[in-house]
Amino acid sequence: MTLLDRLIHPDERVALFIDGANLYSAAKGLTFDIDYRKLLDEFKQHGRFIRAYYYTALVEDQDFSPIRPLVDWLDYNGYTLVTKPAKEYTDANGRRRFKGDMDVEIAVDLLQAASYIDHAFLFSGDGDFVAAIEAVQRKGMRVSVISTIKSNPPMASDEIRRAADDFIDLADLGNLIGRPPRERGGDVRTPHHED
Repeated sequence: MTLLDRLIHPDERVALFIDGANLYSAAKGLTFDIDYRKLLDEFKQHGRFIRAYYYTALVEDQDFSPIRPLVDWLDYNGYTLVTKPAKEYTDANGRRRFKGDMDVEIAVDLLQAASYIDHAFLFSGDGDFVAAIEAVQRKGMRVSVISTIKSNPPMASDEIRRAADDFIDLADLGNLIGRPPRERGGDVRTPHHED
């Protein structure tokens, strides 16, 4: 019996809410890559799988975006993509940076899903989600948070771990949904995701 077998009742309606940048950072901290095909296949085997949402900001007007191949692959392979343009800014050292926080989109979708989902798996360790988690729990939804405290620094806040019905360390799913980091130029199915 796997960890997911113990967490998901066969009759539960299940959905995934993946904070792309947060999951990428957590996996990078654990030194493995996420195999998004394996991730989707694993969750489809449990409960009544409804949908997998993947949230990320995209840099517009760039000749090449390192995340574009991943986003395109996910879009064609069973994920529901939620994107918005990243905002450009200049940091204190004068370097060009991009920011694209998807917290509001994830929180709104979690709240809307409470009417048709029994169990949400939130792939993020961001404590900003505590209010949204508590709101959907009051509507009867179970929320399992997937992130890590085994990286340095830990990616999951104490607040989100306390608010979740279950906390699953991403390291414990590595053999189900991960693979060792690739060498440069690997397969396009799951390219590296940049923050």
